[in-house]
Amino acid sequence: MPAIANDTPPPLRLLALAIQHVLVMYAGAVAVPLILGSALKLPRDQVALLINADLFACGIATIIQSLGAGPFGIRLPVMMGVTFASVAPMLAMGANPALGLPGIYGAVIVAGLFGMAAAGFVSRLLPFFPPVVTGSIITVIGITLMRIGINWAGGGFGSHDFGAPGYLGVAALVLAIILLLLRFAHGFLQNVAVLTGIAVGYAITIALGWDNFEGLSSQPVIALVRPFQFGLPRFDVVAAISMCLVMIVVMIESTGMFLALGEMVGRPVGPADLRRGLRADGLGTLIGGIFNTFPYSSFSQNVGLVGVTGIRSPMVCVAGGVVMLVLGVFPRLAYVVASVPQCVLGGAGVVMFGMVAATGIKILSGVSYTGAHRTNQFVVAIAVGFGMIPLVAPLLFRAAPALLKPVLDSGILLATVAAVAMNAYFRPRAAPGEEPAGLAAPAHGMDHI
Repeated sequence: MPAIANDTPPPLRLLALAIQHVLVMYAGAVAVPLILGSALKLPRDQVALLINADLFACGIATIIQSLGAGPFGIRLPVMMGVTFASVAPMLAMGANPALGLPGIYGAVIVAGLFGMAAAGFVSRLLPFFPPVVTGSIITVIGITLMRIGINWAGGGFGSHDFGAPGYLGVAALVLAIILLLLRFAHGFLQNVAVLTGIAVGYAITIALGWDNFEGLSSQPVIALVRPFQFGLPRFDVVAAISMCLVMIVVMIESTGMFLALGEMVGRPVGPADLRRGLRADGLGTLIGGIFNTFPYSSFSQNVGLVGVTGIRSPMVCVAGGVVMLVLGVFPRLAYVVASVPQCVLGGAGVVMFGMVAATGIKILSGVSYTGAHRTNQFVVAIAVGFGMIPLVAPLLFRAAPALLKPVLDSGILLATVAAVAMNAYFRPRAAPGEEPAGLAAPAHGMDHI
């Protein structure tokens, strides 16, 4: 597949590729404010404000992460969005009359500051991520994401007619279009296969009358996002600790995303790259708390899109960040994008998320499983097994303290902890003066900042 490495595509191609990234992550980007707004019984105008603020902050965080700004940003094609790991603790905070949204934003601000401060420490852990560990984590990321794609194909989480033949038919058609373009198209048309499939699927659902854009005229033309529109933040120690735990989850998951991206674009991620990327996660979260939204992390579904298209230029995601800024300021455009049925996205999700798992399997294929390294198979086995717990037995840890829910509900985090621990446990003892087998040396990334 032809690929653009670090060259910026021409403007029209750049815009199309950016819109493709936005469509892939949009449903996830607005899901958290919708969930929180519904749970807190906020009026419609305030929910709309949460969504606009989310899109606006998404755009800022994405531009910083992909383009880079001094000590911030990994300078890889990364799209940023609100992490789902924050939902449970934020719902608990929001239900507390003494906290509410100002209490949530206070905790988010503290978590952002904590993330920036802890980035240097986490980046030093990179030697504990040899190929057997990174391959296991990236494989679990892909498998975990596949659940999202499959549920999209069925009509979306909680859909009253989940699995209806119409949904599955549209998802299958979108998948077929993408596969045909990937096989027979060339150049730019091949690069935008996912966007083309989504566009055709969306057009079909409009023709079927599934969406008549009712309510579009009620959206404001312009909605400016201002800091602290829900009031000044409140700071609570327990709430801040809960959100800092979420930030730890975000940083560990982001480490896996960054390593996967580095593998896909052919630019190994070193400690300095990882440090800048994790700092940008923390800065994005701080920006989120200031602009009335929530903790941010690198969106894993867009990692799969990089693998599908072969477009590796960070400028594509920078342009995607600009598109998100525009959507946050012009709610009518955001409304149209939000109207894409989830079954349309489902057809694309199977390809993209499978690509993430395939990247992990590719890494694992280069790992030795014989001789002194035969125990690597146990590292993979335990890591994948732990990563599957939230998928196959989501109630396994229902008796655990609420404070630990963000940790125990993340298959990616469980897989990461298991892989690192098992690799350290099984690693052969080294002779004096030798490097222990199975412990990676830091990757040689761009270490000039």
